[in-house]
Amino acid sequence: MRQDTLLYVIDRLHNRVLLGMKKTKFGAGNYNAPGGQVDPGETPEQAAVRETLEEIGVVVVLEDITKFAEIHFSFESKPEWERMVHVYCAERWSGEPTESKEMRPEWFSLDAIPYDKMWIDDIHWMPQVLKGERIKAEFHFNADASQILKQDVRSFD
Repeated sequence: MRQDTLLYVIDRLHNRVLLGMKKTKFGAGNYNAPGGQVDPGETPEQAAVRETLEEIGVVVVLEDITKFAEIHFSFESKPEWERMVHVYCAERWSGEPTESKEMRPEWFSLDAIPYDKMWIDDIHWMPQVLKGERIKAEFHFNADASQILKQDVRSFD
């Protein structure tokens, strides 16, 4: 199964989170956190830090990220899309968010996240993560990812 990452940069002082409009590849047209595939020889944490720099130009160091979720995604009739996503948050970073060929970053108030322009599962787990709750979740989608056929979201310590 493919291992992927997401890293949410959170600015608690201004009550906002940094999301990016995906411009290419899997999930294009949706807002999401920076992230992507874990490369061979790389830990999920290293991948999250690397992808954040590559996709939005923001530097986050390993010591400043915290894992908040593991989410298993599967898709009807699309086993090649199956993935385990390791979700991290960071409240310290350096650099200004910059658009890349993959993402256009934008700050959103934690009270006004554009769930209608995101993956349909995000509203079922992301609010908990942004509040600092640790979760494990599973989502099974139909073949074109337009419907959630099965879901399970639970907290853990």
